[in-house]
Amino acid sequence: MVETVLLKRLYVLIFIEHGTRRLHLAGVTAHPSGTWTAQQARNLVMDLGNRIAGLRFVIHDRDPLFTSAFREVFEAEGLRLVTTLPRTPRMNAICERVIGTLRRELLDRILILSEHHLVFVLREYLIQRGRPSGEVSACWSFSRRPPPEPAVPAFRATGSPVTTA
Repeated sequence: MVETVLLKRLYVLIFIEHGTRRLHLAGVTAHPSGTWTAQQARNLVMDLGNRIAGLRFVIHDRDPLFTSAFREVFEAEGLRLVTTLPRTPRMNAICERVIGTLRRELLDRILILSEHHLVFVLREYLIQRGRPSGEVSACWSFSRRPPPEPAVPAFRATGSPVTTA
């Protein structure tokens, strides 16, 4: 759940491939429903195409939005669905970590204006996250510390450079 500047609540559905840690932004909506989540699952299956054959499980929590229609989409592809136990965040630790990372690195630092803005910000983050780590840190610098000062040679009061031996 993400709150906008105008205090509108938006809900985000993201699928995570555990092996590669690849994130798939399924959708953002202000009014999630079981039919919406089932449609997002169908969209994911279509987007993955033949790659879905390499997947074995779908792990989800006990949210009532994950209806039987949602389950049927993945069961038709031969995937086994695993529902986490109540109050056991370690059972789906990768998902919990991704949510925390998105909050800390992105959503706590940007004021979200609307549903369209949230989709744009998340897509840009996911594009940048997919690059090698050096490029990501250069493009998405969310450090609380100011950037380091460029190295400047020290000068004496006379104006001549200090020599180090």
